[in-house]
Amino acid sequence: MVDLTIEPIQRLYVEKDMKSPDLLRLNRGKAMTQCRSCPGKTEPNDDSAAVVQTTAGVILLVIADGVGGCPHGHQASAIAVQTVTKSVLDADPMTGVRDAILDGIEQANQAILDLSIGAATTLAVVEVQDQVARGYQVGDSTSLILGQRGSIKWKSTSHSPVGYAIEAGMLTEADAMHHEQRHVVSNLVGSRNMHIEIGPAQPLATRDTIIVGSDGLFDNVKIEEVIEHGRCGKLTRRMKSLDNLVTERMNLNQPGEPGKPDDLSMIIYTPT
Repeated sequence: MVDLTIEPIQRLYVEKDMKSPDLLRLNRGKAMTQCRSCPGKTEPNDDSAAVVQTTAGVILLVIADGVGGCPHGHQASAIAVQTVTKSVLDADPMTGVRDAILDGIEQANQAILDLSIGAATTLAVVEVQDQVARGYQVGDSTSLILGQRGSIKWKSTSHSPVGYAIEAGMLTEADAMHHEQRHVVSNLVGSRNMHIEIGPAQPLATRDTIIVGSDGLFDNVKIEEVIEHGRCGKLTRRMKSLDNLVTERMNLNQPGEPGKPDDLSMIIYTPT
């Protein structure tokens, strides 16, 4: 039976350059979000993010990374997160949100196309309902569902030549970090050929962790490092640890380590 007494929440992060992360206490979990601009950048942050809780207790974690090589990437990412979250919050709370998410992504795609300026964005959405998580993916922003000991229960596939090569076993994660086509994305919101990948339903245990991030995180920190720094402890400590590592990689660009200055957005969620 759906509990309609839960407080609805919509926290949007658009063009943010946050000095400290934002913690939200939700009905059945906690989410911490960090968004900041690329070091030395004067233009708006092209990343946008959102954390949503519906009156039915459904939680939505959303990251969009506006394509920097296209005009108005920040506008495209804002449209994506705003349209998807509005679609979910406007949906009938007595029904599932899957159709509302898909409708929201398709509406966002059309709205960005209607701008007629060549804008585009990636989009990663994770829905949590009744302690079951499911991911929705367009592009190369990444979602991870981790067990308490650091096992990967599910990881989204990046929609890029490099991402598909990793999935096929033709390229290792380590080699991919330095691949010349690392930043080529083959599927975007704002494209007439956009397609949406839907992940499997993944039951969550109490100490599981969901991490959703733009390539500002995953192009600078290896998957095993994301797991090491993000899987356990207080959310504040986890986020600070990841943020410090990303900052170090962006600024130092050490030989043999990944390092690419970029906008950064990431969300860490733990169920309770």
